[in-house]
Amino acid sequence: MKMRNKLLLIFLLLSQTAIIAQDGITVSGTVSDTEGQPLPGASVVVKGTTTGTQTDFDGVFTLNNVPSNGILTISYLGFVAQDIPVEGRNSISTSLLVDAQALDEVVVIGYGEMKSKDLTSAITTIKSDELAATPTGQAMQALQGKIAGLQVVSNGSPGQGPNVRVRGIGSYLGNASTPLYVVDGMFFNNIDFLNMADITSISILKDASAAAIYGVRAANGVVLIETKSGSYNKKPEFTYDGYSGYQVAQNVLKLANAEQFTTLALESGSDPDAQFILNAMQRYGRSRINPNVPNVNTDWYDEIIRLGVIQNHSIGVTGGGEGATYAIGANYFGQEGILKMKNEYQRFNLRAKLDFKVNDWLTMGANTVISNAVRYDPENSAWRTAYYAVPIMPIYDEALLADDLGVFPKNYANAQDLGYRGGQNPFPILDLNENRLKIKNILANFYAQVDIVPDKLTFKTSYSHNFETLESRQVRLPFFVGNNFKRDNATLVKRKTIVSNQIWDNTLSFSDSYGKHDLMVLLGTSYRNEAFDFIGATGLDFPLREESYFLDRSPTIPEESVIDGAGQEFGLSFFTRVTYNYDNRYLLYGTFRADGVRKFKKKWGYFPTIGAGWVVSKEKFMENNGVFDFLKLRGSWGQLGNDKVPSQSGAITSTLSLTALGDLPFNGLITSSDFSELDWELTEEINTGLTAHFLNNHLSLDVDYYIRDTKNAIIPVQRVLIPGSILQNVGEIRNTGFEVALSWNKKVSEDFSYSIGGNFASLRNEVLDLGDQLHLDAGTAEFRQRSIVGEPMFVFFGREITGVYQNDSEIQADPVAIANELEPGDFKYKDNNGDGDITDDDRKVLGSFLPSYSFGINVGFDYKGWDFSASSIGQGGNKILNRKRGEVIFTNDTNWDRDFAINRWHGEGTTNSYPSSAGVRKGWNQKLSDYWVEDGDFFRLQNITIGYTVNKKGDLKGIPRTRIYFTAEKPLTIFNYNGFNPEVANGVDNQTYPIPAVYTVGVNIKI
Repeated sequence: MKMRNKLLLIFLLLSQTAIIAQDGITVSGTVSDTEGQPLPGASVVVKGTTTGTQTDFDGVFTLNNVPSNGILTISYLGFVAQDIPVEGRNSISTSLLVDAQALDEVVVIGYGEMKSKDLTSAITTIKSDELAATPTGQAMQALQGKIAGLQVVSNGSPGQGPNVRVRGIGSYLGNASTPLYVVDGMFFNNIDFLNMADITSISILKDASAAAIYGVRAANGVVLIETKSGSYNKKPEFTYDGYSGYQVAQNVLKLANAEQFTTLALESGSDPDAQFILNAMQRYGRSRINPNVPNVNTDWYDEIIRLGVIQNHSIGVTGGGEGATYAIGANYFGQEGILKMKNEYQRFNLRAKLDFKVNDWLTMGANTVISNAVRYDPENSAWRTAYYAVPIMPIYDEALLADDLGVFPKNYANAQDLGYRGGQNPFPILDLNENRLKIKNILANFYAQVDIVPDKLTFKTSYSHNFETLESRQVRLPFFVGNNFKRDNATLVKRKTIVSNQIWDNTLSFSDSYGKHDLMVLLGTSYRNEAFDFIGATGLDFPLREESYFLDRSPTIPEESVIDGAGQEFGLSFFTRVTYNYDNRYLLYGTFRADGVRKFKKKWGYFPTIGAGWVVSKEKFMENNGVFDFLKLRGSWGQLGNDKVPSQSGAITSTLSLTALGDLPFNGLITSSDFSELDWELTEEINTGLTAHFLNNHLSLDVDYYIRDTKNAIIPVQRVLIPGSILQNVGEIRNTGFEVALSWNKKVSEDFSYSIGGNFASLRNEVLDLGDQLHLDAGTAEFRQRSIVGEPMFVFFGREITGVYQNDSEIQADPVAIANELEPGDFKYKDNNGDGDITDDDRKVLGSFLPSYSFGINVGFDYKGWDFSASSIGQGGNKILNRKRGEVIFTNDTNWDRDFAINRWHGEGTTNSYPSSAGVRKGWNQKLSDYWVEDGDFFRLQNITIGYTVNKKGDLKGIPRTRIYFTAEKPLTIFNYNGFNPEVANGVDNQTYPIPAVYTVGVNIKI
């Protein structure tokens, strides 16, 4: 008995010792992917227990009370889970493989989420780490070249967002071809207010099936943005991300210098031009190098361009406890323009995102962003003035001071003093014009979610309110240089717009599994109320640039005006979505949305979509195929409406004066009021595609082909007998294209991994119908664009040049040349209709401003603490109308660009492409032709980033994870276009703001 008690006591002591040993181990480590990138939010659980934790933003975890002989199960969505024996270790780090069979990565699809493997639509998602390398204040700019089918046209002006298109242009109405932006459930027309550091992911919903859940706002694609959130039971994580650097003007257009300008002026044979040159030499002296040239050689572009400082600073904290999570941050972004004037942008952001788990069935949350920005816009007329200003004139003229003419505030040189037309000096514009815009946004979203049946049936209500004010202030200050170069009065133009947009969404979602059957159903309603209020005033002789003043001019208000306006729109929608999955092989997806608005006579529109997918790699005949790790075929069809048309757009009132009736004079007026009963623009799209993974999931491929038709397109239709046009639903537009995305990722060793990726997209835009009209014109008479059935929208339409007349013999042998009194150095035009004459009937399509193809390439590698990435983009098949060149050359007494100065015709055989310096001023040579329409193809080295991370694995106690990096953004662009920039949104370059290269040094710290 005593022996039995002793043995029992020994057994209990040993058991207790084992338990104590098991409870005493703390295990830390990191979880990453095969490329060494951390996996935040990965699950780390002691197998067979409820003890567990999640990795932080850097993929680091710490877990207490781990049995020394236990097993850790580490898992992450979209990756193969691992079971790792502890074996008494205190440090365990691992990398997870992508699970192409599961593809369980969650993708945001609008009013919910889906696993990537279940998608039947064209959706591309970019994570925050892919955006971080781009030094910009606009999130969409960071997507340039990263997504097939997404065209992002840069804008170099500070604070100005890019022009964004998804799969071409589907409407003639201005902004009606822009995508809808949805930030955490809130709708926006642009996201310039958003801080890049707050973004977790951006998803582009490209086809109708994917975008249909958002109804009439989504006919041209949807950009879904998810911002950072906190995590339950996670310690606070503090971050700082900042960079600073310079913007440098790229590809500065070269203009004719003083010697070239003098040569061309004298060569033209114009007596006034020769006299102007002599006037300049008398006023400023003769050059010591060449006494036949004035002693002035001003490079106007060089004088008006500067280095622009750019900086960004973001701080944030995320975390959470048992019942709440939080993500709080602040940001400052500052950007100077490269134009020497008040040309800059500053933005301050505050953000808080909170979630509260009230109890087991109720969760509530709030998301608030406060943004305050000030933007000083450039004067594009300064670019134009610098382009045509003669180089034989200085910025400041000392002779003006000597003449004591009362010059103020500075002695700006005046080209008219030499005999030329216009002041031709951009500095009064730069110094004395100011364009300020204050933008304030308050965005608030509140939601409550009720889990009626846990993990199956959920109700969510969400209210969003975006309150925005825009206050513009334009100042034009007086100056006096002479009676022919002055501004008599100070002018002040002020505008204030208040925008209030409210959205209330309610959704009921159901999801469940029945054996091999997975079903998800969504029912929802959405109500929106959008209102704006606008007031503006213009006045003379106000104070200069003072911010604080009071001026009462009410007794006398000469030449002053006030404008006022307001508007409000309501919308009510009902929608449903059903997704069905059988055995992870057969996928069905369908949505239906009813939208009601009051701006159309037909108040309601009904828009269905359907999609299907087949995971071929799950079939038995594909087992052990040796090629595909995953293969899915998918297709979708859908219809969407587009209501981006201002109220009363179908109304027009005109007055017609009659001066004769037969042979009798008649005075009178006829007033006509017409109203076209506009209907919805209808977008119908078919999309087919495949997704595949090869070679142990290292290689992935996505291919899509789409046909997108816009029916009932709203276009202006000329009225019969009465001037003016009226909008009607009589147009039809088609966009078609292929999209390919290919990527390769491989981890060679524990310390080295690399990736290579690329995307390619083609685009064919075509006008299918214009009603009874033969064509639809846009632009000016000199620079005509035209829409024609069978051609892309707004093609350039003009004459085709076949050469340049070289000598008098050619002139005498050509009846057209004789009839038009042409000379050697003038253009030859092609007689396209063969009638022996050159008229407007010989014009033809010269090209489209839309690129027929675009591509992006990216490479990267990580070696220990070092990281390197590089990306490039390009496009081709598009044309640019060099309108600035045309307008300058159409005007006498101005400068030429250096390309023309060097390549002009100046004798027989010198060129067969350029006119002479005398001929270029003739009306014959100024007709819109392929001389003025140039190729817009380009290739750009988009981004180079190199960085080093201290304590990358987080295993150095007391040292925060710190990454130091250098970035060169847009350092090299290769193109043939005769301008600053081959990226022109509408294809018409009328002094587009140059896109600078940006060089920055930054640091990212996480504690």
